Amino acid sequence: MASAVTTTEKSRAGYGQLLRTPGALSFLLPGFAARQPFAMLTIGIVLLVQHTTGSFGSAGLVAAVTGVSMALFAPQMGKLADRFGQSAVLVPVVLAHSAAVGALTALALLGAPLWALALAAVPAGASVPQVGPMVRARWAARLEGDRAHLLPTAAAFESVTDEFTFVVGPVLATFLCTQVHPAAGLITEATLTLLGGLLFAAQRGTQPKPVGRTALAGEQHTSALSVPGVRVLIVAFLGIGAVFGGMQVSLAAFSEEIGNPGANGLLYGVFAAGNMIAGIACGAIAWKIGPRRRLILGYAGLTAAASVLWAVNSAVLLGALGLVVGLCIAPALITGYTMVERLVPAASRTEAFTWLTGAVAFGQAAAVTVAGRLTDAHGAHAGFLVPLAATALALVTVVALRARLAPKAPSRVVGGSGAEEAAEAPEASGPSGAAASAAPSGTSPSAAAPSAAVRKPQAGRVTRVDRDPVERGSSRSSSGAAGQGPQAAGERGIGHRVPVTVD
Repeated sequence: MASAVTTTEKSRAGYGQLLRTPGALSFLLPGFAARQPFAMLTIGIVLLVQHTTGSFGSAGLVAAVTGVSMALFAPQMGKLADRFGQSAVLVPVVLAHSAAVGALTALALLGAPLWALALAAVPAGASVPQVGPMVRARWAARLEGDRAHLLPTAAAFESVTDEFTFVVGPVLATFLCTQVHPAAGLITEATLTLLGGLLFAAQRGTQPKPVGRTALAGEQHTSALSVPGVRVLIVAFLGIGAVFGGMQVSLAAFSEEIGNPGANGLLYGVFAAGNMIAGIACGAIAWKIGPRRRLILGYAGLTAAASVLWAVNSAVLLGALGLVVGLCIAPALITGYTMVERLVPAASRTEAFTWLTGAVAFGQAAAVTVAGRLTDAHGAHAGFLVPLAATALALVTVVALRARLAPKAPSRVVGGSGAEEAAEAPEASGPSGAAASAAPSGTSPSAAAPSAAVRKPQAGRVTRVDRDPVERGSSRSSSGAAGQGPQAAGERGIGHRVPVTVD
C-alpha cells in the first residue's frame, strides 16, 4: 500500500505538491521580493545613461561593466554562501549594492565622464545579491530524499518566477524612467533590493547548512567549475544572456526609431511573458526525453527564432516574434538548471547556480555593448544580429560537447528499496520511476524494473562503490569482497553495482 501511495504521489508531481513542501513558502515570498529589482538594473542603467549622454553605445558600455563585474563576483559570492551561510553573506551585500547604485545614479545625473560611470558600475555589479541561486539551493536542500522527483518542477517554478520578474521589472523601470524621472528606475531598484534582501536574509531556518560547519573529516570542498558539464552549461547560458541583452538594447532603439519610446517596456514585457508561459508549461509536462536532448532541441528552436529578428520592420510583428523567442528560452534555461542539480554535489550547488547566473549576466553585458555600438552605427536592426550570432555559436558548442552533460554513471551498493533507486532516474515521475517505487525490497530482477531489483548486503560486507555526483553520500568503507567481480558479489548478496543512465 505504501508503494502504491508513493507511486501515485510521484505521478502527480506538480506545482501544488511542490508548494506543499515544508518551509517552502517561508523563503519563496521573501525570495521573490528580493530578486524583483535585479530585472530593473540593466534597463535602468541603459535608460539613465542614454538620457544623460545621448548615446546607446555609452549606455551599453556602462551596463556591460555592471554585468561583467557581476559575472566575475557572483561565483565567489556563491562560494561564500556555501561555506558560511546565505544570511551571513547577503546582509552586507545588499547594503553595499544599495550604496553603489546610489553613487552610480548621482554620478550620471551630475554629468560625470564615461570613465567615471564605468568605474562606479564595478561595485554596482559586483554587489548584486544572488537571491535566485540561493533560492534554488534551498529547493535542492528541501527536496532531498523522497521529494527528489520534484526537482525538475522546482527548476521550472524558479524559471517562471525569474521571468515574471523580467515581465514586471523592465516595464516598471521603463515607466519610471520615461514618465517620472530618468533616475527613478535605479533609485527604486536600490530601495527594493535593500528591503527585499534583508527580508530574505532573515529566513535562516530554510537555508542549506554551511559547508564549513558540516563537512565530513577528510572531505574536500571542490569547485563547481571543475565539473565538465557545468562549463558546457556556462556556454549555453552565455548565449541566453546575449538574447536578453541584445533584445533590451535593440528593442529600446527600435522604439526610439518609431517615435514611441514607451513601447520599449511593452515589447520587452511581451518577450519576457513568452518565457514565463513556456516555463509554466515545462513544469507541468512529464517529459519522456532526457535533459540533454531537451536542451539541444530547445536551443535549436531559440536560434531559429532569433535568426529573423533583424528582418522585422513592424512593431506588431516584432512583438509577436519576441513572444516566440521568449517561448524558446524557457525550455533551455529550465533544463540547464535541472542538469546542474544532477551534476553538482550539494555542497557546491549555490556556487554552480551563481556561475550560470553570472554567465547570463556576462552574456547580457557583452550583448548590450555590441548591440549598443551596432544600433548607434547602423540602427536597431543591426542590434538584433547579436542574439542570432550568440545562440548559433552556443548551439554548436553544446552539440559538440554534449557528452560532458551526462553525469558519470554512479555505482551504488543496493540494499534499500526500489524507490531509492528510482530517485536516480532522469524523471522520477515517469513510468520507470513508478515501477521502481512499487517494487518491494528483495524482489528479483525479473519481478520489477531493473533499477528496482535489490538485495540487502550481508552483515559486515560492504562494497566500496563510486560515489553519486549528485548525492554526497558518506559510505567509504573497505570492501569485504576484495578480488571478486561485480557478478560474483551480486550472486552472494554482498551488493552489486547499478549504473544509472541520464538521457
